[in-house]
Amino acid sequence: MKALALEKIIDLGKEKEALKTIFPPLPEPASGEIMIKVSTCGVCHTELDEIEGRTAPPRLPVIPGHQVVGRVAKKGKKANAFNMGDRVGVAWIYSACGKCDFCTSGRENLCSHFVATGRDVNGGYAQYMTVSEKFAHAIPDIFSDVEAAPLLCAGAIGFRALKLSGIADGAHIGLTGFGASNHIVMKLARHLYPAAKIYVFARSQRERDFALELGACWSGKSDDKTPEKLHAVIDTTPAWKPVIHALSNLKGGGRLVINAIGKEEHDKDCLLEMDYPSHLWMEKEIKSVANITRDDVSGFLKIAAQIPIKSHVQVFHLEEANKALAELKEGKIRGAKVLQIG
Repeated sequence: MKALALEKIIDLGKEKEALKTIFPPLPEPASGEIMIKVSTCGVCHTELDEIEGRTAPPRLPVIPGHQVVGRVAKKGKKANAFNMGDRVGVAWIYSACGKCDFCTSGRENLCSHFVATGRDVNGGYAQYMTVSEKFAHAIPDIFSDVEAAPLLCAGAIGFRALKLSGIADGAHIGLTGFGASNHIVMKLARHLYPAAKIYVFARSQRERDFALELGACWSGKSDDKTPEKLHAVIDTTPAWKPVIHALSNLKGGGRLVINAIGKEEHDKDCLLEMDYPSHLWMEKEIKSVANITRDDVSGFLKIAAQIPIKSHVQVFHLEEANKALAELKEGKIRGAKVLQIG
């Protein structure tokens, strides 16, 4: 089969071809596993973090990709949850131990044995992959393969971030960064909290205009002051400075939810600018989002199908993955990027 692999950690600012084409043998499903013929796979900012070394070290070489949509092509022994040809998706959570305190309390995302798709095991930048049937998700019929891919991470992790924000209807919520995840969060928030006001912070005028098109009441740069203080902010950027700016825009008792797997090192000195009275006083909170659970994925897919949420996508062929990643690095974003595999 054809696949793209990450063979070493690189700086995408210096090297453009992060992934190499390889032709590995077909993966065989073990007991309880299914083999998936991949049709689409979303391109996520987390791939940039893996490539540039901001996540836990990936298993090298590794096939990236954790927003995978395809059909069951083969079943291992004792795999009975799906039929041949069923359409399924695989998200960032590839497996967890199922036995620790976190797993048994519904927080398998915090399991110390959490295995990430496309980082710790081969993912969906390939024609085929395998996964335990327990960690595969049925895809609602209302979505095409291209539309479904971003829902498996950008959507599911955004769903978790929105839950962790603790907002109620009528709240003022800020979205910092307006890429694949937060453009879905906006659609979800407008459905769940129709009286909420949504404020968007984005680095480019194109993203700010896109946010207004989708229903934001205000958009500006990350260091702008909002006309009203906010109950919560969800930050999806890879930088530190937006954290400082978001805290200054929060109401007392407000919460900043950082939905990012890592932050870049080059601007961390800005944290020295943090002023306790301005940024943290009045019981403001900072909460991180760590991975996702299977319930996040299945719960979000159900709600997304009911609304329905249709992702704005840009489609690339598998061979164009390096181009898609380069555009993501350069901030050329309008919705989500998806690889067409099949």
